[in-house]
Amino acid sequence: MQGRYAVVDLFAGPGGLAEGFSSFSSEDNSRPFKIALSVEKEKPAHSTLLLRSFLRQFQNGYPQEYYDFLNNNNSEPDWRKIYPDQWAAACSEAQLLTLGDVAASDFIDKRLGEIRDAHGDDTIVIGGPPCQAYSLVGRARNTGIATYVARDDPRHYLYKTYIDILSKLRPPAFVMENVKGMLSSSVDGVPIFGKVLEDLRSAAGADSYRLLALSPQRHASGRLPLEPVPSDFILRAEDFGVPQSRHRVIILGVRRDLADRIDENRLCDARLQPHERQARVSDVLDGMPPLRSGLSRGQDSAVAWRAAFRAGVRAVLDSAFDLPPEQEQELRAVLNGVLALETAEQRGALRPNGLGTGCPASLADWLCDPRLEVLPNNETRGHMPSDLGRYLFAAAFGKVMGRSPKADDFPDALAPAHRNWETGKFSDRFRVQIADAPSTTVTSHISKDGHYFIHPDPAQCRSLTVREAARLQTFPDNYYFKGNPDFCPRAANDDGVSLAA
Repeated sequence: MQGRYAVVDLFAGPGGLAEGFSSFSSEDNSRPFKIALSVEKEKPAHSTLLLRSFLRQFQNGYPQEYYDFLNNNNSEPDWRKIYPDQWAAACSEAQLLTLGDVAASDFIDKRLGEIRDAHGDDTIVIGGPPCQAYSLVGRARNTGIATYVARDDPRHYLYKTYIDILSKLRPPAFVMENVKGMLSSSVDGVPIFGKVLEDLRSAAGADSYRLLALSPQRHASGRLPLEPVPSDFILRAEDFGVPQSRHRVIILGVRRDLADRIDENRLCDARLQPHERQARVSDVLDGMPPLRSGLSRGQDSAVAWRAAFRAGVRAVLDSAFDLPPEQEQELRAVLNGVLALETAEQRGALRPNGLGTGCPASLADWLCDPRLEVLPNNETRGHMPSDLGRYLFAAAFGKVMGRSPKADDFPDALAPAHRNWETGKFSDRFRVQIADAPSTTVTSHISKDGHYFIHPDPAQCRSLTVREAARLQTFPDNYYFKGNPDFCPRAANDDGVSLAA
């Protein structure tokens, strides 16, 4: 049956988790999951979510006007006028609301009642609360705030809104996602994660849900543990076909009255099985058109960029490297080879050339859309001319050494004028993504951390585009991101993955 299960997506971001559920096909080619409600509070993410909700109304393929918009770089059509019924359905589904607010609670309670009346017990809740209070980066920032008191930070308790909706809807199953840092986060010395698990188990009454781990590391085979330990809930996305090293807490909850009727062996069979080979950065980036960065200072043109690029190559070649002779010779060969190349002159892609030759077929089928003639959201950012040499060195070093350089690896001539450069606090300030490995965790708003996401091709000498980051997160190429052009897609949480691939 098409859309048998209604899905409620909380803290939805631009809809990565919803994309996975709504795109899932059963053996009979039916799609059992239909998104009934998505809730997101950030306007850029919501505008993306709303557009994707609109497109999902077309079960036999997206309308031609959408491809005309993407392929011809036209202004976005007024979907409300062209397809009023589908747009109205999308506006009903994708809501710009702040979970926890009184007004939002009143609206959601009404909608939950409607969903329950229409679908009965065939409902699922997905998503996860924002993770800034749990993430290691967020906690590091908080420790630098003299007035910060963890117990007074409402973000620690946003998960209770998720619990509240579970208690009202009583879905047969839910999926909750969050950052790995949730396992070690605490308030007044009390671990948060234990409280989260306790509240999830009792969301619809005492011991109302059984919590399952999708990939428990302690139990590679055999029976599932009756009570998973916290580390069992960590899912390593790179083990399951995602070309990105991303470790997230994923909790699957099954209502106890149903879980007790499921044979334990069937639960074992439902666990995710790691892929034989990890997907790599090169699998999804190698087939994309080469692009140059922009110049953030001075004139930005192909001629000016080429001059800055060549100056950067010369600066690196004239530097002294602290490397064994064989590696230094190889590094210089890469740099000389780059200097002899015809460098890319455009900042945006004209045509998507495909994927790397080693890309797994299932991932390729998921990402590519034959109706696309361009890659949307594939514009490069501007960089300071002085950074081009650092990006070039980092990419060349990564190609030769198979790792990203630390601050100590950089020649003195390329050291930036940062007070912390030699302290060891930011030893990986310039981080290149290694072509033959999964990428590091892609964060939202990577424009703020562009130095951490350097393209592996030395000749391109730039940070990743939004589209490249989206491919690493397994968002399909036809997934258009609206809002700030420097915004990097995130999935269910602050910077999640699309689990659909």
